[in-house]
Formats: sequence, C-alpha cells, structure tokens
Amino acid sequence: MNRKRLAGTAMLAAMAAGVLALGLTWRPTISAIDRPQAGSFPAAQVNQGAILAKLGDCAVCHTATGGRALAGGRPLATPFGTLFASNITPDAETGIGNWSYEAFRRAMRDGVSRTGSHLYPALPYDHYTHVTEGDLQAIYAYLMTRRPVHAPKPDNKLIFPLGFRPLLAGWKFLYLRHGDVPYDSGQSARYNRGAYLAEGLGHCGGCHTPRNLMGAEVASKAYAGGIAEGWRAPPLNAENPAARKWTADSLYTFLRTGVSPDHSAAGGPMGPVVESLSSVPEEEVRALSVYFAAKMGKAAPAKAEAEPVDRPAEAVAAFPEGARIFAGACAGCHGPGAPMMSQGRPALGLSTDLTDSEPTSAIQAVLQGIEPPVEGRGPKMPAFAPSLTDGQVAAVLGYVRTRYTHKPAWNHLEHDVRQARKEGGQP
Repeated sequence: MNRKRLAGTAMLAAMAAGVLALGLTWRPTISAIDRPQAGSFPAAQVNQGAILAKLGDCAVCHTATGGRALAGGRPLATPFGTLFASNITPDAETGIGNWSYEAFRRAMRDGVSRTGSHLYPALPYDHYTHVTEGDLQAIYAYLMTRRPVHAPKPDNKLIFPLGFRPLLAGWKFLYLRHGDVPYDSGQSARYNRGAYLAEGLGHCGGCHTPRNLMGAEVASKAYAGGIAEGWRAPPLNAENPAARKWTADSLYTFLRTGVSPDHSAAGGPMGPVVESLSSVPEEEVRALSVYFAAKMGKAAPAKAEAEPVDRPAEAVAAFPEGARIFAGACAGCHGPGAPMMSQGRPALGLSTDLTDSEPTSAIQAVLQGIEPPVEGRGPKMPAFAPSLTDGQVAAVLGYVRTRYTHKPAWNHLEHDVRQARKEGGQP
C-alpha cells in the first residue's frame, strides 16, 4: 500500500509539474485580422519603416537566394541545426498578412508568434526589445504595404528535442531582457543614436559577440568577436585586430561602401549589411560609426600610423609552396605594384582578416571569394575553393600571414581550412 501511495503521489506531482510548465510556457493566440489596406498607413510612416527595415537587415535574413524579397525560406545554419527564415510579406496564408500590430509587436518584443508559439532567437528579439514603439509601428506599416508573396516556410531541421518550442520559454527566462538602450549623458547625440541603432535594430552584437552553449550572447564579452555563417566577426572593442586604428570616418567609409583602404573589404555576411547601409540616410551611418569608433578608441595610438609589412624572404623560407601559389594566383592583384593596388584595394598587411588572431575569415575569403556589396563597385576576389586543395589554401595563407604581418603563425591551418570548407557547404 505504501508503494502504491508513493507511486500515486509521484504521478500527481509529475502531472502538477507538467500543468505548471504548460502554464508558464503557454501564450494565447491573437485573433487574425483582414490584411490592412496599403493606403491606411501614412506615406511618411511607410518611408521611415523602409529605412528602419534596412537598418535592421530584415531583407538580408528573410530573403532566400534567388527568392522574392522578404518571402523567407533562407536557411540559417546553427550549432543546433538549420532554421529557415519565415515569410514576412503580407500574404495572409503563409506570411503576416493577418497579423495585427499587437501580434507583430509581441513577436518583435517577446518572441511569440500570432498563434502563440515561441519563436527561435534567430529572430533577434533580444535586441528588438530596445526598439521604440514608434519605430516598430513604422516597420509594421512598411511590411504591410509590400507585395504579398505566397511562400510556405520549409520545416526547421533541429536536433532533438529543440524542435519542441515550449523549451524556448526557459531560454527567454534566462536571457530575454526588456528596456531602453541606456542614454549616456557624457556622450554626443550622434553617439547615443548609434548606440540605439547598434543595440536595437542593428543587433550588431548578434554577430560580433561570442555566444554560450545555449546560443545566447555572453553579455560580459560584448563585442569581443563572434562567428557569423562560418565567418569571423571581429571584435568591435579595444581588442580589434586591425593594423591601423579605426576612426569614425574610416568606419563610415567601410559601412557605406564595403571597403576601407586602410583596413579591409567587406566579405561574407557583412556584404549584405553594407548593401543595406549604402542607401539609408547618411546620418544614421555616421551615428553607428561614431559609436563603434568610441568602443574601439582604447586601442594603442601607435596603431593609427602603422605601416604595411612586407617580408618576402622570411615568408618564402617558411612556406615555399605558398610562395609559388601566391605568385601564380594572387600577386596579380595583391603583389607590390599590382594595378589594382592603386584602385583603393587594402594592402594585405592592413587586412583585418590577416592580422586577426583566428584565420577563419581569411580562409573563407580564399575559399568563397569576395563580391562587391554595393552595385558591383569595389574589390572583387574570385573563389578558390574549386581550384585549390585544403593544403594549398593553408600554404598560401601561412605565406601571406608571415610575409605581410608580424603576427605569430596560425596553428593547425590545414585542419581549419578543411573545417571551413565543410561548413561553407552547409545550408
């Protein structure tokens, strides 16, 4: 009898715990609405929403390669599996056409869909909590005035049991915080505008901050560098590895055009970000530049005058195969006296990818190449993944690291190249 009583008590406790858990994770459905007429939104609000959507890179994540803008379907590889971006056009069946502003606001601030299901933080609602009500309303107006596209979202492919969305309530309990971006009275209005954009809509920390095992940004290491789609997002603090110190002006040029002659060219996922920023009002990009220049401002003053390094003899001795590959495949663009060097292409010795402590982005640049992000203007680099083996990529990168920097050699380069090539082939 005692055993039966204990078993019954345990069962009741388990049921109570289950009911409590469901109660804590359950969110109500918000009633569907008829799609608002485009003319119901003021033109000025729609135009402002278009700018804010670019600052938030909405189309970058919610547009599949070769797909219709904002119609979703873009795969996002994560350590937990592959997520697919949702359709955010005003299609009533497969998009957000039947979402009220209340439903949209809840998704952006709380990470909960109109139907009450929890959303994965690939939608950076942990940053959107800081966006003002007026800006959210403007983005809603912009999205609801786009052309509807019927495009069902592919099913996510996540490791078990992460497909069970109620688990996300626990993630939010640990990491989701609401509140405005702190205003720094000791800084300029431009700086504070940059802080609002970077910490809110821009969600810059989403790439440039390391994440913990739960996939959340490590708050104590804000802007200490992270990984984005297999590329290294470098630190945006005093640990930034650039050979020359970034200034507000050089950052503005880079964010606006995708290239800074004293630093680097935008590659990988940074390219679409630059494409978006190239057409927003200048003052918004100036604000971001001032904010991040201040964050990187504690770097050593000597870095501002650093001269490019060139040590061919040491590099040839250390990496003879890399020297041969460089002469045949790279020197035409990157070698001394190359015509493209007079067209604003950054010198290799000033490239952040090459001076970084990790070879990740340098490897991806060689494997995947670099496309000019703004209307085909700027440096272009072909992809060498089809023509170079892992060992050859490692050899040429070892060569240029030795020749054009005073940094220590990267260890385990061939292993890293092999891993990067594998990751580059994943969705």
